[in-house]
Parts: sequence; structure tokens; C-alpha cells
Amino acid sequence: MEWEVVIGLEIHAQLATKSKIFSGASTAYGAEPNTQACAVDLGLPGVLPVLNKEAVRMAVKFGLAIGAEIAPRSVFARKNYFYPDLPKGYQISQFELPVVGIGHLDIEVDGEIKRIGVTRAHLEEDAGKSLHEDFHGQTGVDLNRAGTPLLEIVSEPDLRSAKEAVTYMKKLHELVRYIDICDGNMAEGSFRCDANVSVRPKGQEEYGTRAEVKNLNS
Repeated sequence: MEWEVVIGLEIHAQLATKSKIFSGASTAYGAEPNTQACAVDLGLPGVLPVLNKEAVRMAVKFGLAIGAEIAPRSVFARKNYFYPDLPKGYQISQFELPVVGIGHLDIEVDGEIKRIGVTRAHLEEDAGKSLHEDFHGQTGVDLNRAGTPLLEIVSEPDLRSAKEAVTYMKKLHELVRYIDICDGNMAEGSFRCDANVSVRPKGQEEYGTRAEVKNLNS
């Protein structure tokens, strides 16, 4: 029996805004730990988020670049989970009504053009960062990154090889840098990728059991 792999990618691009998505705190990289996290980023009582208009503009710019549907109305929601670097206990994200809808990106593999569907691209806030070095068996938490605007770009499961997946990711990396919405610095975590992978007998329509591989570039 011949098998084929089915891959879909979720790419997180940090948007190149000067301030965070729901606060006026700086997004500059490399500051001393916990010096760029304000009360809004920490979710302290009495604070309210205010959406960064520049982040929305960048998301719309990306949507237009991939020929996607732009929602006239989009909605944010709370994604609840517990992790040490998520100070509020939830992440503000989008689910039912994302800002960018169905689009596509064409890639070239072995001289052939293949169209990869983009399911959606939605805005959300980044979490903080766990630090494991120089703590002598303990873990530190730096919340400077908490609240940094992310554009999560979700592809359709249209990729059929690791080569296609790499080509798609490189093309997307080039695009977000070209339209100047993300610096694409993978060493600093500005462009990150999760892969959803399954296998199935070749020719079968039904997808196999999906496994998600997180943070492939970290």
C-alpha cells in the first residue's frame, strides 16, 4: 500500500507595530525582563484593552495580498488555558469571525505551480516567555512579549510533502517581509510555525489521525 502525508501549517507572524495589540507598552525586542509589561498586558483588575488600529491595518494588508475575504466585522474571544507565561489565564484571540477569511498562496515546486488554500488569518496577543537558563533548576518568566500582536495564518491541509511545506513557509516569510508587516526574524521568535500532520492511503479522501507539532523553528 502506498501512503501520502497531509500537512497544514499554522504560522504565527509577530506584527511590526511599535506598541502591543491592546496596550501602549513597547514591543521592542531585547529589553530587560518584565520591563515592558503594563497592567493591561498582565490583566490586572480595573484595566480594559484598547485595540491597536495599526495591527488591524497590517492584518487587512496581508489579507489583500493573498486575495482573501476581508471581514467587515470581526470579533475577539477569550481562549482559556493555564500556563506560567500566560498571566491573565486566557489569551485574547479570534475564532468565529476572524479579520481575514479564505484566501490562497501559490508556490512553485519542481517547476509546477500549486495553489495552497489559506483558511483564515486572525489577530491575537502573544504570550510571555519561559526562561530555563541560568536559574539553577528553576524556570523564570519574562512577560515583555505578552500582548505583542500576532497574525495567525492557517493553511488548508493542501501540502503533500515536507518540500511543499518548506516552500510554502518560505514564500509566506518572503511575503510578510515584503509587505512590511513582520520582520521575519526567526531567531527572535517573530515568525513561528506549528504543523498539523497526518497520513492516509494514497487516493483516500478521508484524512488520517492528525498530530500537531508545535514550534518547529524553536
